[in-house]
Amino acid sequence: MNILSVASEVFPLIKTGGLADVAGALPIALAGHGVHMRTLMPGYPVVMQRLAAVEEVATFEDLLGEPARILAARHEGLDILVLDAPGFFDRPGGPYTDATGKDFVDNWQRFAALSLAGAEIARGLLPDWRPDIVQAHDWQAAMTAVYMRYTGLQHIPTVLTVHNLAFQGQYGADIFPDLGLPPEAFTVDGLEYYGDVGFLKGGLRTAWSITTVSPTYAHEIMTPEYGMGLEGLINARASDLVGIVNGIDTAVWNPETDTHIARPYAPGAPKQRAANRHALAERFSLEQDDGPIFCVISRLTWQKGIDLIAEIADWIVEQGGKLVVLGSGDQGLEGALLAAASRHRGRIGIVIGYNEPLSHLMQAGADAILIPSRFEPCGLTQLYGLRYGCIPIVARTGGLADTVIDANEAALSARVATGFQFTPINAEGLRQALRRVFKAYNEPKIWARIQNQGMKSDVSWENSAARYADLYSSLLSRANLS
Repeated sequence: MNILSVASEVFPLIKTGGLADVAGALPIALAGHGVHMRTLMPGYPVVMQRLAAVEEVATFEDLLGEPARILAARHEGLDILVLDAPGFFDRPGGPYTDATGKDFVDNWQRFAALSLAGAEIARGLLPDWRPDIVQAHDWQAAMTAVYMRYTGLQHIPTVLTVHNLAFQGQYGADIFPDLGLPPEAFTVDGLEYYGDVGFLKGGLRTAWSITTVSPTYAHEIMTPEYGMGLEGLINARASDLVGIVNGIDTAVWNPETDTHIARPYAPGAPKQRAANRHALAERFSLEQDDGPIFCVISRLTWQKGIDLIAEIADWIVEQGGKLVVLGSGDQGLEGALLAAASRHRGRIGIVIGYNEPLSHLMQAGADAILIPSRFEPCGLTQLYGLRYGCIPIVARTGGLADTVIDANEAALSARVATGFQFTPINAEGLRQALRRVFKAYNEPKIWARIQNQGMKSDVSWENSAARYADLYSSLLSRANLS
C-alpha cells in the first residue's frame, strides 16, 4: 500500500511542534504494517542543507506563479519528496514567519502550492510511483484534498489529520481566483467560510476521512467549547471522524541509549536518574537539594496554560519545589517567567528558545513535567515524560486525558497510576493537583511506583500505526466498491 503524506514540517529535518514529530515517526512505524509512505514537504533552506543527496523527479514550469521541482531523497529512514520552490520557501525566518516573528503575507500561496503539488503527485506526476491514498496534515496541507476533489481525483481516498483545530488557514475571498480552482469550489460545500477562504474548512469538507491525534480530542471538537467555529461541520462528518492517539519515536526517546543525557538508565531503574537530576540542576543553576524539580517544555502561550504556571510559581517555591522552563512564545508570559526566575535565583531557571538536546535532559532529570494546557489535541511531552520517569501533571483534556492515568485512590490501590490529572483548568485546579504531587513525592515508595508504572506504558507508535493501517485498508475497500 502506497501512501503520500503531505506535511509542512517533518522531524528531524525541521520542527516547530508535534506535527513534525508525527510526520517523521509515522512512516517508519507503518513500514511494519506493509505500508510505504512518502512524505512531501517544503524545501526550506534548512531542509535543503540537511539532505545529503537529492534526485530531481519532476518539475513545474508554473506552480501558482513560481517554477518548482520535486526532489527525492532518503533521510534517517524517511522517504522524502521535497517541493523545491525558491520563490516560496528560500527565505530567512521559520516555516511560517519571518525573522521578526510575523506571518509571511503569502502563506496562503506557499501552502496552496504545497497542496497542489501533492494533488499532482496523486495524479501521476512521478514517473514510477503513485499513491493509493493521500494523507494531509493540518491547514497547511488541507488544500490537497480540495484540489483532488475539484480536479478529477475524487476517486482517490484522502485523509485529513487535524493536529490543532485552532489554526485554520483563513484568508480573504480575494485570493480565490489565484488558487487555480473552478468557481464551484468557492461554495459552502467547498472552501467558502463566512465569506472567506478556509483552507482547513475545505479539507474537512472534502477529505474522505478525518483523523485527530487522540480519541478525546475527536469528541471535544464536536462541541462549541473546542470546535473553534467548525463544530457544525465536524458533527455533520462524525461518521468519518476517527481519533487515533499519537505515539513517539522510541528509538529517539530512549533513556537507555539517549546521548543527550548525563547518564543513560533503564526502565524500572528510576534511581539511576540521579546523575541526570544533578546535571539538570547544574544546567539551570539550581540549588542541589531534595525538593522536587518540575519542568515545563512548551510553547509559552495561553493555550498551553503557561499563565497558570506563572501565577503559582512563587507558591511552588514556597512549598519547597523548583521549576525549570524551556520554551518561547508570548512575550508577556516570557517576561512573567523571567521575573519569577529573577525573584527566586537557585529555585527557578528559564531558557527562552528551542533546544532539543536540553529537552531530553529535562525529561531525564526533572521529577515531574507540568502540562496545564487549556486544550491539547494529543501532546507528546507527557509521553516523553512517561518514557523517562518524569511524572506528568496534566490538565484533563484531549490527549492528556487519554494517555495519563490519574493517581487517585483507586488507581494507586490498583497500582496503575502514571501521573496526575486536574480540573478545572485554572490556577487553583493546578495548585490542588500539586498538593497531591508534593504529598506523593514525600512518600518515596508511592512516587517510585508511579514512576515505574509510567515507564511501563506503551507510548510507541505500534498500536496507533496498526489503527492507521486498518483505516487505510477500509478506505481502499470503499474506493474499490465505488
